[in-house]
Amino acid sequence: MTRLFPLSMLAFGYAFLYLPIAVLMIYSFNDNRLVTVWSGFSTRWYGELFRNAQIGDALWLSLRVAAVSATASVLLGTMAAFAMQRIRRAAGRGAFEALAMAPLILPEVLTGLSLLMLFVMLSEAIGWPASRGATTITLAHITFGTAYAIVVIRARLSQLDPRLEEAAADLGATPWRTFVRVTLPLLVPAIVAAWLLAFTLSLDDVVIASFVTGPGASTLPIVIYSSVRLGVSPQINALATLLVVGVAMLIATAMLTLWRAERRSAP
Repeated sequence: MTRLFPLSMLAFGYAFLYLPIAVLMIYSFNDNRLVTVWSGFSTRWYGELFRNAQIGDALWLSLRVAAVSATASVLLGTMAAFAMQRIRRAAGRGAFEALAMAPLILPEVLTGLSLLMLFVMLSEAIGWPASRGATTITLAHITFGTAYAIVVIRARLSQLDPRLEEAAADLGATPWRTFVRVTLPLLVPAIVAAWLLAFTLSLDDVVIASFVTGPGASTLPIVIYSSVRLGVSPQINALATLLVVGVAMLIATAMLTLWRAERRSAP
């Protein structure tokens, strides 16, 4: 009895999280245009999805924005994390940390509105950006992606043994060579994790992107949100199913790679 209760709660939790996703995937093969009325198995909505140019363009834009913003966020986040962790007594250090961490606690609506006002003021003052689109979305995503990258990379930096860098310096390595040969390899797991986190947050964002985007530059979440407002389309079910399958394949590949690496390293 003592084991039955936690197992039941665990099963309920997993069902609560994943049963709606399973139902969505099942109904993506529904032949009926109404997503709640089953009328037979069909893959017609996957064909409609692949012929939908709007969703295809939105997906490509989202992937480009997410990749660029995640890369820039990791670069900026790494430099900021080093400054915060290694420079202890710099003037204005507290203010810098507060500004860097602000996107983590500010509401997304406030962040999006402030960035919109910034781009409008810049456009009126210097003529850039001429219009809001992929560039402004990328800059906005870098803004909050950098904050998350700082948290992840700084946490890893705080765990590094400073004696390793000191030993490299004692052996004659320059600061740059010490960073490239000693510090950077130790930071790779955190850098990869920060990049994946920033990429996911960018790909998932709809609130901030809706403020800073313009005509002809709709990301995939915006297109999905606009479509759902008019009624759930079976094409959205098909798209969600493909995204779930793609993520599951990536996770399975990562787990298999780790398992093989552990087997090779095991004595």
